[in-house]
Amino acid sequence: MAAEPNPKNFPVLSYVLARLPSFTAKSPSSSSSVPPFDIEQPPSSSSSQSIEIVTQMPHLTQPDVLASMTSAISDVAETRSILRTLGPRPDHESVDKARAKLSEIESFLSESFEDIALTDAAAKDEKRRLEMDQEKTWCESVLKLDEVHASYEKLLKEAEERLVRIYESAEKNAAEDEENVAAVEVNEEVVGILQHASANPVDRVDLSGRKLRLLPEAFGRIQGLLVLNLSNNKLEAIPDSIAGLHSLVELDVSTNSLETLPDSIGLLSKLKILNVSTNKLTSLPDSICRCGSLVILDVSFNRLTYLPTNIGLELVNLEKLLVQYNKIRSFPTSIGEMRSLKHLDAHFNELHGLPDSFVLLTNLEYLNLSSNFSDLKDLPSSFGDLISLQELDLSNNQIHALPDTFGTLDSLTKLNVDQNPLVVPPEEVVKEGVEAVKTYMGQRRIRMLEEEEKKKMEEEMEQANAGWLTRTTSKLKTYVADVTEYLGSNSPRDPYLERQL
Repeated sequence: MAAEPNPKNFPVLSYVLARLPSFTAKSPSSSSSVPPFDIEQPPSSSSSQSIEIVTQMPHLTQPDVLASMTSAISDVAETRSILRTLGPRPDHESVDKARAKLSEIESFLSESFEDIALTDAAAKDEKRRLEMDQEKTWCESVLKLDEVHASYEKLLKEAEERLVRIYESAEKNAAEDEENVAAVEVNEEVVGILQHASANPVDRVDLSGRKLRLLPEAFGRIQGLLVLNLSNNKLEAIPDSIAGLHSLVELDVSTNSLETLPDSIGLLSKLKILNVSTNKLTSLPDSICRCGSLVILDVSFNRLTYLPTNIGLELVNLEKLLVQYNKIRSFPTSIGEMRSLKHLDAHFNELHGLPDSFVLLTNLEYLNLSSNFSDLKDLPSSFGDLISLQELDLSNNQIHALPDTFGTLDSLTKLNVDQNPLVVPPEEVVKEGVEAVKTYMGQRRIRMLEEEEKKKMEEEMEQANAGWLTRTTSKLKTYVADVTEYLGSNSPRDPYLERQL
């Protein structure tokens, strides 16, 4: 029935509506031995769908959750009952015909009214006008029914969203209850680790996936700790005492709720691997530049809009930098000083370009600048200086032309330039692969250099010819002046010698 929401589009709503208290149409003549027809119960084919959704959303079986949902969709149940009385929604063709017929009737009645006012045939037209009024009422009913069904569909969507929010709230409450129980166990584990570390050497601590919300200050006193894994927790801050882990080589605090990093992180002078991905960081502390031993830095999946100004000047040992899925608009000029950098992933950012110093990264082997969309339009003209580059992804940008020096990227073996409005090189060259692109760009560069050399030679020749003509004209003027002076004022003047050269 049209009034029934589609379980595929409205799974939660369909489930709850199917479990509303039934109501029946009773009549005095109905036999008590015949079971009443329950119009609220779903057809038998819905049983598998009910099992499926309960499997996915187990809290739907809880009476309090179902009661909250039932009260939240009273408007849907009421409207559904009305629609069952009014009937199914008219099809699109019937609505179009009714709309066209209504327009025709209104036009006819308007013209008929004018004719009646001017003639004496009012009595004859009265019957026709009544018929038209009836047709008009029918057309208006069809259009009104269509509007009611359209409003009902909107109501279904809003109701589904309400029910999803109710379920999510119930799910969150249940999760918090579980966390409260688990927190006690986690705290006991943390205390046990600290007690053990106070009397025994500990070089690794793994507390990943423990739903930790707080890291005790005492962790900064675990001498000799090399690896600390706090990933996949709910940490909102890291204590400043972490600076006490002087021997720490690897720190993983990914997938938490960190909004900032402590300034004291800069005191971890031996730190080689730092993973702070998938947090809520909007900036990195300038002190992170003092972690001069860093080899891998992963700050992906955050909300960064920039990197520290001096990051390249001090992280000279960095080999891998991951900044994808942020909102970075530009790299600092100092990035060109990261001479050890081999791997840089910056896709899904808001990069407007690269600094000219970027081409100084002569050890860079992997570069991903894809999906900076409408922001990234060109690359530095000296891009070909990245002589070690092997893999390059420039897809999903607004690049119209590759740099003229692109053909000098001898080490490049993988190239992706899909989803760009490329003109240089043309599409047919791109389809042939990276070697074809390099060859095309190389030949194009040679032609450009030849044209520049030819133009330069032509300019030099023009300048030489202009100089010769100037010298010749000057000598001729001097000769004419000398001749004129020699002939003297009493000699007849030649008109030709009087002409201006």
